[in-house]
Amino acid sequence: MTILENFLPAFLEEVVGDRFGRYSKYIIQDRAIPDVRDGLKPVQRRILYAMYDAGNTPDKPYRKSAKTVGDVMGNYHPHGDASIYEGMARMAQPWKMGHMLIDGHGNWGSIDDDPAAAMRYTEARLSDIAMELLRDIEKRTVQFKDNFDNTTKEPVVLPARFPNLLVNGVSGISSGFATEIPPHNLREVIDACVALIDRPAMELDELMQIVKGPDFPTGGIIMGSDGIREAFRTGKGKIYLRARTSIESVRGGLQQIVITQIPYQVVKSRLVTAMENIRLEKKIEGISVVRDESGREGMRIVVELKKDADAQGILAYLFKKTDLQVTYNFNMVAIVNKTPQQLGIQEILSAYIEHQKEVVTYRSRYDLEKAEDRAHVLEGLAKALNILDEVIAAIKASKNRQDAQNNLVAQFGFTERQADAILTLQLYRLTNLEIHAIEKDLKEVQKTIDYLRAILGSEKKLLAVIKQEMTEIRNKYGIDRRSEIQDEVEELKVNLEVMVTAEDVYVTLSNQGYIKRTSKLSFARSGGEIETTGLKEGDYVRYLFEVNTLENLLIFTQKGQYYLLPVHQVPEYKWKDNGTAIVNVIPISRDDRIATVIPVKDFDEPGKSLVFITKRGQVKRTELKEYMTNRSSGIVACKVADNDAVIDVHVSMNDQDIMLVTKAGMAIRFQENEVNRMGRAAGGVRGIQLKDGDEVISAQWIKSEEGELLVISDLGYAKRSLILDYPVQGRGGKGIVTFEFRDGKKAKANGNELVKAYIVKEELILSAILQSGERVSFSSEKTPIEQRKSTGRQVISVPKSDAITNVMKLD
Repeated sequence: MTILENFLPAFLEEVVGDRFGRYSKYIIQDRAIPDVRDGLKPVQRRILYAMYDAGNTPDKPYRKSAKTVGDVMGNYHPHGDASIYEGMARMAQPWKMGHMLIDGHGNWGSIDDDPAAAMRYTEARLSDIAMELLRDIEKRTVQFKDNFDNTTKEPVVLPARFPNLLVNGVSGISSGFATEIPPHNLREVIDACVALIDRPAMELDELMQIVKGPDFPTGGIIMGSDGIREAFRTGKGKIYLRARTSIESVRGGLQQIVITQIPYQVVKSRLVTAMENIRLEKKIEGISVVRDESGREGMRIVVELKKDADAQGILAYLFKKTDLQVTYNFNMVAIVNKTPQQLGIQEILSAYIEHQKEVVTYRSRYDLEKAEDRAHVLEGLAKALNILDEVIAAIKASKNRQDAQNNLVAQFGFTERQADAILTLQLYRLTNLEIHAIEKDLKEVQKTIDYLRAILGSEKKLLAVIKQEMTEIRNKYGIDRRSEIQDEVEELKVNLEVMVTAEDVYVTLSNQGYIKRTSKLSFARSGGEIETTGLKEGDYVRYLFEVNTLENLLIFTQKGQYYLLPVHQVPEYKWKDNGTAIVNVIPISRDDRIATVIPVKDFDEPGKSLVFITKRGQVKRTELKEYMTNRSSGIVACKVADNDAVIDVHVSMNDQDIMLVTKAGMAIRFQENEVNRMGRAAGGVRGIQLKDGDEVISAQWIKSEEGELLVISDLGYAKRSLILDYPVQGRGGKGIVTFEFRDGKKAKANGNELVKAYIVKEELILSAILQSGERVSFSSEKTPIEQRKSTGRQVISVPKSDAITNVMKLD
């Protein structure tokens, strides 16, 4: 038979298919995809175990990385040293790991994608939290298998006393499968484990109340709770990750964009280069310098802007065109029972809990064996010490050690294990104190045995141990959340603000909600009078602003929502056009109504606050800068009760008095600084104590004692009273009377309620709007100056079936 006759024919497709199948299985199971139980790829597990086995622990000095790499390659991982060192470096880099598993010493690379120094230069040891992955491994808690050359054993999985797969995340590509699991917050994940142990049937929405979403080590802002929910449910989902930025004002009226956190896995140096290229290529005007000021104090990238540049527009452009904002795609694949599976968060946590049940069960069995052996020995010693003289006599009469052991077994009924322990007993243990110590030890060991048997006999107690030990890790290693989560994905609108031409314009908003932007040229061509503006029948101009296209309008609603509307986004119309309904511009709900509109040039102007007044007398003050947003949807501006509504919002410097006037004719004056600054979504404090059925109809700001308070009733009666007649009171009181109502029995009624109040220092031209739609103008000078408690005088003739509903100030 020739040599050739030993070979069998085979099809190339079958050979390649078979070989590639074996290769794929190896890559998936033993290289690129992590185990669901400990969240580690094989190379990571081997590095950690090799360091643990070599005593390279946190309580020992650092050791050269080359030694660890050599141990791993020689004993467990027969691949290139580069791949091992890369895996080691990743576990030592704080911008990649939620909790570093290796405590590195030396140059381990940087977020600028600088490589780590060669392994002969760097040193490392296990981190404290890595010891929690390896804890109890010597107690037969996990299976071991032969290494590649059958010279030693390596663990199949680590005990992993915390859910490392979610805490540190993982990224890997194999053949046919890839995985992308982001890091999560240790406290949240452990809290979720504990909750799931208590209630295995917990719904995903309840679980998401605990685990809000990923928590990236580089921080940033996560947008898209729907994407998080989908990923947690199915293992696949998409979120948007945005850098943390702020716009700062610097000397000379200039602004700069400051970036303090960048998205996960974005290389900082490349990001800076991309922004610098935008400046050099003049893709947008307005950037003067891009500078990386990062250092020991942390990350800081500065984008200096030219004078009058639109900072928000440039920032939006950078979000759109650079990695200041990126998409992150979940693909949560892990090895479950030697098979790759795509998992939701509940399946991952459930698999981890099952692993912990096994670990604690095996550990308890190991500890129980040791404890029972120890108890057996102590029982023998205690028995021997009670019949000490006979035992000594038996030993003395024996020929040798083996004979002595046989005699103890035969004469006194000791086991061989007990007899051996008696023969090795040191003489000092025969003292009275040591006899008591042995008895005490026996009681303690018996308690341990009872405790371990209880754990092994009750799943409830087993789970209680798991919860307790995980909670200890949570309390010891837990850190605050670093990534902020926003429910909505902010839409990036580029080429509007950046490209908009600065222009002074008029913006009008009518009572029926029609808004328009008009150029000054159109206003002048139409006669330059407010009365000539286009309006629907029965409508009237409620707000008229002279603003710049680079400014913003803050639109506040009665239900406490607000919208930020850039002036250039207000649709442009001619002065004589009606405009468009505001619902076409901002998504205000049908059952809500605009309370106030405030034009804003600079949100960061120091000292400026917004003061909210509600009809139930609540007052809230919040810094103006808290209302800066890039969102076009409604945002909570003030917490409002169901039976309440915002009636006014005022820009304030916190150096004046506030006068609240109610429809029942009460007024209170208090210092504005009595209202402490609160958060954006706070509900405020009581400004005035109202009687049943009363409500606040007006809020006025007082700078000095000059001037008068003008009040107007629904039947057209008005009067002015001196500001001096209103002393400053403490906030929250009942106030004092500012208008006396006649009941209409003895004299003609002067009104049912007050409609409006104004502070008057010089003549005001006011326009009263009646229920019938009629409008009547009058001058504040026609209203008499009277006592604070007087009844006023009729300045507007109101028919019996009619009443004044509102009073507007005509500028």
